[in-house]
Amino acid sequence: MCTHSPVCPSASAPDHAAAKIVAFHPEQGWNRLCNGVIAFDDTGELLPNGELTQPHRPMPLKAAA
Repeated sequence: MCTHSPVCPSASAPDHAAAKIVAFHPEQGWNRLCNGVIAFDDTGELLPNGELTQPHRPMPLKAAA
């Protein structure tokens, strides 16, 4: 799928989120990467094979009491 140089990581690679954005939809909260991954603003992902990745945002730190 990728025509960039250097080639973007595949959807199954551990660093797949480093692929270039080819469709940008901030009003809808998602981007499509050149490797076919749909990346959501909440950090969840939909892989081309239909597998879902749950959001993996770091939890906010609680203020000291």
